[in-house]
Amino acid sequence: MLLSFAVVFTLAACGGGGGDSGGSATTAAGSQAGVSGASSPSTASESGASSTALPAIAPSGSVFYGMNGHVNLAGPYTKSTPEQQLAQLKDLNVTLYRNDVSNVEGAQKLSSIAQMMAKSGVTVYPVILQQLNFPDENAAYQASYTLAQQIVNVQHYAYYEVTNELAPTCLVGWVDGATSTDYKNDCFQIARGVIRGLIAGIKSVDPVGKIIIGGNTWTHLGLDVMLANGTQPDGTSGHPVVAWDITAWHWYSEQGDITHACGTLCYNVIGTLQSFGKPIWINEVGMRPDFPGTPDQAGTFMANSMMGALLAIAPQYNIQSLQVYELYDDPPTGQGPYGIMLNDGVTKKPTYAAVKNFIATNPR
Repeated sequence: MLLSFAVVFTLAACGGGGGDSGGSATTAAGSQAGVSGASSPSTASESGASSTALPAIAPSGSVFYGMNGHVNLAGPYTKSTPEQQLAQLKDLNVTLYRNDVSNVEGAQKLSSIAQMMAKSGVTVYPVILQQLNFPDENAAYQASYTLAQQIVNVQHYAYYEVTNELAPTCLVGWVDGATSTDYKNDCFQIARGVIRGLIAGIKSVDPVGKIIIGGNTWTHLGLDVMLANGTQPDGTSGHPVVAWDITAWHWYSEQGDITHACGTLCYNVIGTLQSFGKPIWINEVGMRPDFPGTPDQAGTFMANSMMGALLAIAPQYNIQSLQVYELYDDPPTGQGPYGIMLNDGVTKKPTYAAVKNFIATNPR
């Protein structure tokens, strides 16, 4: 999940296995010299597409409904076999399965599961996680470039998400996160280096895979805006512009209306996302464990006020996918019971039936 400066708004259950996928907030000393940030890695010409990489995992049909999982984590994902997870996904009629990966071992496990699920029409895609504990943007770029190459050389995918909820790590405190001044300059530069490095590393091995910009949540819009504009928190411009193919975002049960979400000020969050000119995936749609209602009421809220509300505005804002967070509750040592099933990997909560019925009633 994330660093919680305001739990009610930002403790997003992050499908990348930890919304604070950047680790502890970085306080790297100094800012980068010059306007270009990090240089391209000297190793860029050394790695083309791997001759041993498996064929790309790609969808054969709709990608509108999906699910989040954590197959590289312990707990319920070791109790439940990949085949059992596939059966549950098929029962729900979801066709995307979003999972986090941060090293070669995890990439190998995910590849095996992805190959198996692809045969039954469920497309796995990875969220590549990276820490922010680098001294500067160039170091972040170099390390992330290498990490992405290592992961993509194991398996090619139709989609790659780069990072997960980095914005809260770089916020200056209890702020909306909608403007550049809400962010720490040195932390943002390192986050930009990580994102740029991951994208470049992916493209050096798989130039056709689509890039999903790592999902953030609530009103934390400023990070993506700065990436797209080549600006940064210190007010300067002319920095590297980050390009991506799909804009991801996360929305949870306490966050209200995505067209009018209010913190200190109110924002049309989905309108800002649409302004990037890319398809939008709400790739974490979830219920908070502290939802003030019964389990049955939580299921009704998920269907009507979450999935239903987002589906209603999907054509207007080019929302092309809704992905539920998450398949199983975390174990007691994890981030909370966010799942639509208990952490035994077997017992269905009322939200499971609500999601299944919603998809059946609203096919896409």
